[in-house]
Amino acid sequence: MKMTERAEQIWETFKAELIVEPTEDQRQALVTTIREIVNEFQYYQCCEDEEDMVVDAWVLYALADELENLWK
Repeated sequence: MKMTERAEQIWETFKAELIVEPTEDQRQALVTTIREIVNEFQYYQCCEDEEDMVVDAWVLYALADELENLWK
């Protein structure tokens, strides 16, 4: 799947959770939030003289759970 298709899929998933029509501000808020998540949870992994930026999927699932629980 191309990155554009993934971006569209994520945007459609986000819009499906809204009860009002999405705005440009909401799209920008989603973009900013994704960047902040990566900034908070990234780490570097070295493999054979290369360094890769990694974000652990399990950490993201735990973050989603914590966000859901903020209002319970």
